[in-house]
Amino acid sequence: MAYSNLQIFIAELIGTFILVIFATGSIVYDAEVFDGKLGIPFAAIAPFLALLIGVYSFGKISLAHFNPAVTIGYYITGHITKLQVVYYFAAEIIGALLGSFFVLEFIGDKANLGVNAPNYDFSIFLIFTVEVLASAMLMGVIFYVVYTKGLRGFSGVAIGGIVGLDILFLAFISGASMNPARALAPALFSGVISDLWIYWMAPFVGTIIVGFLFRGKFRAQRAANYE
Repeated sequence: MAYSNLQIFIAELIGTFILVIFATGSIVYDAEVFDGKLGIPFAAIAPFLALLIGVYSFGKISLAHFNPAVTIGYYITGHITKLQVVYYFAAEIIGALLGSFFVLEFIGDKANLGVNAPNYDFSIFLIFTVEVLASAMLMGVIFYVVYTKGLRGFSGVAIGGIVGLDILFLAFISGASMNPARALAPALFSGVISDLWIYWMAPFVGTIIVGFLFRGKFRAQRAANYE
């Protein structure tokens, strides 16, 4: 079944809204209620759960991007058109902004609304490289799921799992955003924008690299389907 651009827009908006509430709201909730004691493991589990909801609810409609960097990867491989990129970007950014507004109004304003923060005990080169790597691994898992037709029902587990693992093992270095929309919304609402450039460059670098690596595979797959 083919879905309209409006249906895709709505699915992406709602999915990104949920993701940002879970991903940033968990950090704010931890700061508000537990004084930050739950830490990175709690921040890793929350987006995993959000992506389980999002992928299984909206994957058939929009492929469940919820992330502008992922959208660019899908464009490179030919899964979406230039016009659809506009719909995706608009939905993801609006959904993220609404998510941060929800967090501010209903959860709290501590921890800069869950803004991503790199660890400057490490060099900026390492921080940027780790963020590229985290984003590339996410895109790679997503493409593997698409290429294998959803891993027989485990697509949400795989995609949510790689996000959770990236956060668990890499957030202490780069902040592990992997998502420019998720990074943008809390940064704008909190006014903490000094590190935003990292999360609007590194994720795109990672997903673009993987997009070009997978482009040939998907072209061959589509050609085989037409034979």
